Amino acid sequence: MDDLFPPFAPEPNEPKSAEPRSADTRSRRFKAVPVRMIIPNMITLMAVCLGLTAVRLAFEGKFEPAVIAIVAAAVLDGVDGRVARLLKGTSRFGAELDSLADFVNFGCAPALILYSFVLHNLKSLGWIVALIFAIAMALRLARFNVMLDDPNRPEWKKDFFVGMPAPAGALTVMLPLYLHFLGFELSPSLAPVALVYMLVIALMVISTVPTFSGKTVGKRVPREYVLPIFVVTVAAFGLLISFPFEILALLSLGYLGAIPIGANQYRRRLKAEAAEAPAHPRDEAPAA
Repeated sequence: MDDLFPPFAPEPNEPKSAEPRSADTRSRRFKAVPVRMIIPNMITLMAVCLGLTAVRLAFEGKFEPAVIAIVAAAVLDGVDGRVARLLKGTSRFGAELDSLADFVNFGCAPALILYSFVLHNLKSLGWIVALIFAIAMALRLARFNVMLDDPNRPEWKKDFFVGMPAPAGALTVMLPLYLHFLGFELSPSLAPVALVYMLVIALMVISTVPTFSGKTVGKRVPREYVLPIFVVTVAAFGLLISFPFEILALLSLGYLGAIPIGANQYRRRLKAEAAEAPAHPRDEAPAA
């Protein structure tokens, strides 16, 4: 009889034998899992807890802590992958768990928060747009996972995302809440404005508009910039703690304003690559 809880296998790619295995053989097959491989997954699960807690807080009418919970989940989302690489604890299990966590935290949770906050005034129409946003996030995450396996993707394209990334989509879609917390009253009569805004963000999430990723920026920092970066980081953290919704609103507006700049930069690099193609022919065409 199989165990009720099978052993944890971070990389379930081992070949299977047709012969039945004894209990001793099965125990040798699954070696002890290093703690370094568990820690990143625990961080991911903490982010899921924050996302689900944000939904509960929204249902209770506590929208400010609900937004803070989503922001905290976004911070943990940016940390878990880096911790996994730092500890050399990356795994297929962790990658799949991270995608599911992103769908909950940045797809379902913001959609339910916005619906509870203002879209419920539009009844079925508001719910449909909330569903569209959540489904758009699921499609965006699935596309992202597929593109990771593309071996022909040029190196410079790692500087760009295809469409708006999941955390950015979740944080920018909550801009109406930030403005409400800052004193801009969002009355039920303005619910259609919030609905259109959410629909636009959903379309940006699944679009092919290139957005700047920043993943390759800062891998090497000149020595003279180290101390100023420390000062700026501390100042930014202090401002976020002291004026959270002001900073979140400014960051959201700034990010939306930077999208055309990123798209223009992408087109320039694409043209430069096309101009160099005759001098450096490729065996295979790069990914779109």
